[in-house]
Amino acid sequence: MSPITAWEKLQQNLHGEDFQQIYNDHFPIEVRQLLSPWFETKAWTEIDPDNLEHEGYIKGLFVSFVDEIVSKANSMVTNEQFVSKLKLIDTAKLYKEKYSQNPKELIRIIKKCLESESLMAQQNNSLMEVNVKSSQELENIEIMQQMELISNHVTHTNEIRMTIQSDIDSFNILYSECSKCTQHLQHMRNQRMNIPQGPEIERKLKQEKELYEGQLKTQSLSLNNALCVYINKLNESLNLLSPVQAHIIDKALIQWKREQQLAGNGYKYMKDIDVIQTWCEKLCDLIWITRSQIKEADRFRVNLGRYFELPQSCEIINTLLDMTTQYLSSLVASTFVIITQPPQVLKTNTRFVAEVRLLIGGKLNIHMTSPVVKVSIVSESQANQIIGRNKPDGESCGEILNCTGKMEYQPVQRHLSTNFRSMQLKKIKRTEKKGTESVMDEKFSILFSSKFFIGNELQFEVWNLSLPVVVIVHGNQDPHAWATVTWDNAFAEPGRVPFNVPDKVPWRNVAEALNMKFSAATGRGLSEESLTFLAEKAFRMQNVDFNHMVLSWSQFCKEPLPQRSFTFWEWFYAVMKITREHLKGPWTDGAIMGFIRKSDAEEMLTRYATGTFLLRFSDSELGGLTVAWAGSNDSDAYSLHPFSAKDLSIRNLADRLLDLPYLTKLYPDIDKNQAFGKYYTQPPNISTPVTSNGYLKPLLVTHVPGWGGPGTNGQGMNSYPNTPQNHMFHVNSPGNCSIRETSSVHSEPVNNMMAFGNDSLEMDFSSNLNDISHVDEAFF
Repeated sequence: MSPITAWEKLQQNLHGEDFQQIYNDHFPIEVRQLLSPWFETKAWTEIDPDNLEHEGYIKGLFVSFVDEIVSKANSMVTNEQFVSKLKLIDTAKLYKEKYSQNPKELIRIIKKCLESESLMAQQNNSLMEVNVKSSQELENIEIMQQMELISNHVTHTNEIRMTIQSDIDSFNILYSECSKCTQHLQHMRNQRMNIPQGPEIERKLKQEKELYEGQLKTQSLSLNNALCVYINKLNESLNLLSPVQAHIIDKALIQWKREQQLAGNGYKYMKDIDVIQTWCEKLCDLIWITRSQIKEADRFRVNLGRYFELPQSCEIINTLLDMTTQYLSSLVASTFVIITQPPQVLKTNTRFVAEVRLLIGGKLNIHMTSPVVKVSIVSESQANQIIGRNKPDGESCGEILNCTGKMEYQPVQRHLSTNFRSMQLKKIKRTEKKGTESVMDEKFSILFSSKFFIGNELQFEVWNLSLPVVVIVHGNQDPHAWATVTWDNAFAEPGRVPFNVPDKVPWRNVAEALNMKFSAATGRGLSEESLTFLAEKAFRMQNVDFNHMVLSWSQFCKEPLPQRSFTFWEWFYAVMKITREHLKGPWTDGAIMGFIRKSDAEEMLTRYATGTFLLRFSDSELGGLTVAWAGSNDSDAYSLHPFSAKDLSIRNLADRLLDLPYLTKLYPDIDKNQAFGKYYTQPPNISTPVTSNGYLKPLLVTHVPGWGGPGTNGQGMNSYPNTPQNHMFHVNSPGNCSIRETSSVHSEPVNNMMAFGNDSLEMDFSSNLNDISHVDEAFF
């Protein structure tokens, strides 16, 4: 499904009463809704009705707005649309009558309404974030309340245990007294003939024995009942622990791991692992106490079993003991987590780091035995085998250096963890490839494992597999490797068979993943128009409803784009890379339109003043940024050969735009210096061209032959003094260089000028003057 529009998002974030507060007869809500696509194409934040320089643009915007209303009304032909059609016609008529002489007043009203929309949406988004935090806090409160309930239950159970222990002590004393009485009675019977008072003493002893036996019988019944109550309480403790443990292990930890994987695509963690650790530690305490209480019940059973039978108690206690061992084992195994994942694109012979932690290690004093964590790399099939038998068995398909480390305990943070700071993959054994498979499609995983004892009775073997890792040997394998990783991170399902992912995914999900990735890398997400542009590029079609379309893995990163040698992902990755490394500031400011077709950019620019320019990502060159601008004639538009990452590393974008004085306004009507001034570098002091070491320092600038450049008067004439003018190329009629009138021509790099003080030396790399400022349609 295609991404939802900005208007649809707004409807999700705002309520009906919110819209009623914003809109009125001056700007009806029906107009806002029906013309929402038109509104989203305009840079409203850059328009200033009080700025005299914007008057021309505002007049054109007013005419365009009224024409759009009329056009929309004329497109309504059904009976259901009749009322809306009349509303639009009346509104257009009202606007013409009321605002034709003062269009900026209407633009001011519209701008205020849109700003109110944005403000309310931001407030609602902030409220949603608060609600998310409140939800997490509520979850924490609920879990801690359940823990408190279990703790109280365990405390009450312990009181029963202490009472039973006291009763057993009393029973033992009584039993001892009864035994003495029995022995004395037997002795008197044996000595009856020798003691005159023997019969009387024997009678009293017999009465005393019967009294003891009666008391013992009463106490044994009481103890039997108390032990049954105690065992039932222990069973209740486990029944209370079970859902809490399931929530922590099967929901909270699984969600944290899923969010950790999405973080590989730029998602920001929502859950705090330290909060989960607190839950696990509390749960571990309760399980351990319950386990100790069950062992006490078994001791009671053994102690009392010498005196009377306890039917089925042995079997029940053993079952409860097995359950606590299972709970503890599950908790220990599940809380051995990878805090810092290894890099998902892993280059051989390159140092990498990772960190694992045992969340309940501090509670169990495991650090006292100094357990060792071992690291290895396993293939996809080996990962399946490990999961199948729930135990690693020495699997490895490569060699990792510095692959062992001891768990260390930090008492302040309560972390029992191992930090691997200098691991290095030396060798890798790959599986045989079939069909179109490449080494960048193959997924591995880093296996962490450890063994340790708790006390002298429980031995644990814990392990965890990292997120899928793609192994490369050269930097040029990066793009495809990241395609594999991005697709897996975005579309992996919980509990999957490693490392299965769907081959086809709804476009809406792909758009969400691309937006998340781009936003994390560059600091600003993609607009709905940008995502639509990407959909058209990925599906190789335009003007199509993508709502119910799915994108295949092959379309994503296997099949080259039409008339190109690269895939959709390679193009997107290159754009993201150059933006992150060289264009982050202007992109975050919104100064780069970026995702727009060449034909659309030309059509937009021809309606604006000469010198209006925009910045778009090249369709023909990977990681290229091109400048398109409006010429002197209404039908003219020009494009510079795309700037590459190398170009922008030599001289940044802002300085290159400053070098070209005929570029005056950033689309739609923003002064170039206002948009890019803060990114200009400090120009050298030309009055002191000689540096401290005696050398002249050159200044590299951008220049297009035939067009005004640095130090020119804007008409191609050099204004640097003492520079021979016949060394310059001039264009007599730049208007003749309209892109749409250009047949197949070759693109050349822009010229570079090195200025030494007040003189200049031009380095002209062009072989044909007409090849400089425009490129064949097929290239863009």
